[in-house]
Amino acid sequence: MDQVALDGSPIAGGVAMSTSLQQNARDLERELAWFARLLDARFQAYFSKDAPAPDLAALAPPDLSGADSPYARFIQHYEPAFEERAALVLSLVPHVRPQLLDVFFIKNQKFDRKFTEFGGLRGGPDGDFVPTGETLAFLLGGNDLAIRFGLQRLFEADHYFARHNILRLAPVGDEPLMKAPLKLSDETLGYFTTGHPRRPDFGANFPARFIETQLTWDDLVLHPGTRRQIEEIGTWIEHGDALLNDWGMAPKLRPGYRSLFYGPPGTGKTMTACLLGKSTGRDVYRVDLSLVVSKYIGETEKNLSKVFDQAQHKGWILFFDEADALFGKRSETKDAHDRYANQEVSFLLQRIETFDGIAILASNRRENLDEAFARRFESIIYFPMPRPEERLRLWRQGFSSQSRLESSLDLAELAHDHQLAGGAIMNVIRYASLQALKASRTEIAGDDILHGIRREYAKEGRGG
Repeated sequence: MDQVALDGSPIAGGVAMSTSLQQNARDLERELAWFARLLDARFQAYFSKDAPAPDLAALAPPDLSGADSPYARFIQHYEPAFEERAALVLSLVPHVRPQLLDVFFIKNQKFDRKFTEFGGLRGGPDGDFVPTGETLAFLLGGNDLAIRFGLQRLFEADHYFARHNILRLAPVGDEPLMKAPLKLSDETLGYFTTGHPRRPDFGANFPARFIETQLTWDDLVLHPGTRRQIEEIGTWIEHGDALLNDWGMAPKLRPGYRSLFYGPPGTGKTMTACLLGKSTGRDVYRVDLSLVVSKYIGETEKNLSKVFDQAQHKGWILFFDEADALFGKRSETKDAHDRYANQEVSFLLQRIETFDGIAILASNRRENLDEAFARRFESIIYFPMPRPEERLRLWRQGFSSQSRLESSLDLAELAHDHQLAGGAIMNVIRYASLQALKASRTEIAGDDILHGIRREYAKEGRGG
């Protein structure tokens, strides 16, 4: 039997529509109806000699002040002006109601070609109409140059469209800006349609990967001093906005928070970043240095800008693992290569200092990073090798509840005798558990544990 929606109507495929999606669809229908009226008024005025120019005041967009859909909350937050709201809807239409733009396919009979003044591109497998800056200028101003020039400010770097990565013109090559297609960011499109911002896809255009953990703070074993310093970051995440804005400290303090995590591998640096995000509701992205660092001049800065530009104003946590590759010490300038490398570090200093989210740099050794970065960290947190009592906790909580330990296996003795980081201990547990499963048993053998420990010692280049 098919499921039904909250209003009793059947849902195709048996998937019930959430209240949030219903509200969003309802409010977007009102917005699209307004856009259709605006479009009709523009075409009537353009093709009828007797029709007056559209009265934009009489074409006010719908009042969404009392609505509670994701789209309505966006409108309430930003309070876009008429032309900003028209730009948003025009960029949204190809994704939700593309047939509204079919009117732009009308041909200029005099020249047997499209109307150049409509702007637009043909895109996708079906050759759909893709609106450009020219299309927005035509919609709101017809041939009015003053309106056309005024609209260009919507796409300047200091406009909230750009600052919050909402909407931009995406030129290809050297084409004029207004001939570029209007492009909603993936996050904004996801929020406008499903109510959930879509995470950017990992790749060359966004060289950072979303990371998360299913574990909790109780699973993380840290030195008490390290844990206290981590709590300071949580305090900033919770109260930083109030400090900057409510207390008026924004002119005196830098935005965001920068921290250096340093210490041996496997001591919990990555897991700590994930738990900070999980406990505060913030996305965590690990920057992939293999896609960022380039031997070509200017490419590293360009690649890193793709991350910072999208992360700005999102509240994300950016995690730079093995940060030495990006933030290493500047060298004495002996040739052009040194000069460009030092310029690269200077660029990174500027970007990380103005980033308004949380930037966490991780390194095995503090001294590997340029001192100029160290002076800009709000906190520098050491992740030491776990002490025997901490190693014992790691051993005790690491095994599956479906397994049991061989009676002769003394975890306290293991913890005392073998200095291993948490990551190495979990590698040993993984190895020994797999050996048990391979032998069709639930008992963890002491010999397998000891063999796993020797494997970890060998990886680290030490005997045992």
